[in-house]
Amino acid sequence: MSLPIVLITGQLLTDAVWQPLLDAWSDREIIVADNQSDDTIEGFAQRLLDNAPPKFALVAHAMGGFVAFEVMRRAPERVAKLALISTLASADGPAQTARRQGYIDLVEAGNFDQVVEERLPILFPEERRNDTRLLGIARRMAADTGADTFLAQQRAIMARIDSRPRLGEIAVPTLLIWGEKDGITSRAHHDEILEAIPSAKLEVIAGAGHLPTVEAPEVVVPLLTAFVDQ
Repeated sequence: MSLPIVLITGQLLTDAVWQPLLDAWSDREIIVADNQSDDTIEGFAQRLLDNAPPKFALVAHAMGGFVAFEVMRRAPERVAKLALISTLASADGPAQTARRQGYIDLVEAGNFDQVVEERLPILFPEERRNDTRLLGIARRMAADTGADTFLAQQRAIMARIDSRPRLGEIAVPTLLIWGEKDGITSRAHHDEILEAIPSAKLEVIAGAGHLPTVEAPEVVVPLLTAFVDQ
C-alpha cells in the first residue's frame, strides 16, 4: 500500500497548483492541507497535523515550505519523506518585509487585483508571461483565495521564524525542486537547504518559474512519483 501524501500549498494558490499530481495520483490517499484558515505558520502546521494520517509523505510548495519546516519541528516522526518546491528557509529581511507591507497596503486600499497582476511577472519566466493557460490558472487561484485570506497568509509569512538553524535535524529523505527561472526563490536559497539537510537532493527544472507543477508537469510529476515510491 502506497504512503499517504499531504500537499501544502503556497500563498494565493489553491488545489489547482497540484492538479497534474492529483490527476496522476488519483488512486492514492491524498490530502491537500488547509492553507486558508489560519494567520500564523504555527497554526497552519498544527491544523495540518491534526488532519493528517499518522505517517505520510509531505509535499510543500512556497509558503507551504515554511509550514513544512514547522511540521518537522513539531512532529518529525510522522513525516516519512519531504519534498520542498520553490521555497526557502530564512526569515524575511527588511526589504522583503517592506515589499509585503506594500502588498498589504494595496489590498487594504481596495486594490487586491493590482497585487495579483504585480505578482504575475515574478511567478513566470518572461517567455511565458503571455501564456493564457498559465495566466488563467494563476488569476483563478488568486480570485479563489481572495483578499482577506491573502492578508492572513501575508502576515503569517512576515512573522515566520528563521528555519535554517534546525534544518540539520531533518533526517528523512528530502527532495528539493526549483525552477531555474523562479522570480521569487533563488538557487542560493535551495543550495542553503541542500547543504543543511543531510539526505537532501536538488532537481532543477529547466525553463520553469515559481509554479513548476503546472509549468512543467511532464517533468515534475514523474520526479515526485519516483521520490514518493522509492
